Amino acid sequence: MIKENWRDKTMIVTTSPNIEGKQIIEYKKIVFGEVITGVNFMKDIGAGLRNFFGGRSQGYEDELINAREEAIREMEQRAKDIGANAVIGVDIDYEVLGADNGMLMVTASGTAVVIEAQDY
Repeated sequence: MIKENWRDKTMIVTTSPNIEGKQIIEYKKIVFGEVITGVNFMKDIGAGLRNFFGGRSQGYEDELINAREEAIREMEQRAKDIGANAVIGVDIDYEVLGADNGMLMVTASGTAVVIEAQDY
């Protein structure tokens, strides 16, 4: 199940190297969020059938979305822990692990920064 409204609304997270209309006051450091998740046996069976007949695997897609969101959430928390209020230059990487490709690693990385006060 995909979690809704999970993000910290006070933290700006962007793939851009800057935030339009906001001045970066301080660059903190690179922050990461990593998630490694196993692939469920029943999802494997369903995905195999969909692969054979064509179509999308909703189970795998949901697992991928949840892993990505968790990696971003972890990265945001690490940025907040060091006093940042934004993360810029965010990149998401995916890696299949394990001898049987049964594990998925999702890594979110970016530069934690302090930007001028936000008008929320």
